[in-house]
Amino acid sequence: MDFLKQYIPNVFDNWHGDYGFEGAISQTLYMTIISAIIAGVIGLAVGLILVITEDGAIAENKTIYNITDKIVNVLRSIPFIILLALIGPLTKIIVGTTIGPQGALVPLVIGTFPFYARQVQNALVQVDKGVIEAAQSMGESNFGIVCSVYLKEGLPDLIRASTLTIISLVNLTAMAGAVGAGGLGSLALDIGYKRFQNDVTIVATLMVLLFVFVVQFIGDYITKKVSH
Repeated sequence: MDFLKQYIPNVFDNWHGDYGFEGAISQTLYMTIISAIIAGVIGLAVGLILVITEDGAIAENKTIYNITDKIVNVLRSIPFIILLALIGPLTKIIVGTTIGPQGALVPLVIGTFPFYARQVQNALVQVDKGVIEAAQSMGESNFGIVCSVYLKEGLPDLIRASTLTIISLVNLTAMAGAVGAGGLGSLALDIGYKRFQNDVTIVATLMVLLFVFVVQFIGDYITKKVSH
């Protein structure tokens, strides 16, 4: 321990408390988990709409598809740092604040669900059309086809898409820290960079990378389990 204190003294000095590493880690986990759940539900729904309403799909509807597709494209095109400022008034209405982990939830969800929706679409369009046609010939409803064919057959690819999205979300939480959202990104900038405490910046960055590696490992493990 004394050996480490020689090389990363500022990390030990800033470890405890809401504004130290303990608080930053909990804030990053809070933003990631809550945003992932909400954006996951919305993104899955939007992705399914894109899949089932496209040309030749089970519920083909060009109007709904084109509107949904354009919304996803527009939201995906807005840089996240600009999105944070752009939807500030909406964030204030929904959660009552635009700062801190709570204030980051709305932009994180809006910045994440279009990306996930497109990943869901890319995953599910690869489902074997023959299986879908077989389900239709047996009189299966569209809802039944979504549940028993699309979601079941596309599960491994959906897990891979979810893993990629959560990793992207972890990175977004770090970016949100630049505008007062808290978390490891804020710690790295406000204490590490602005106070010239390089050891804080390095350790905060390593912790973000650790989160990414853990998410990737869990995602790969689950994918292997459901693929056999």
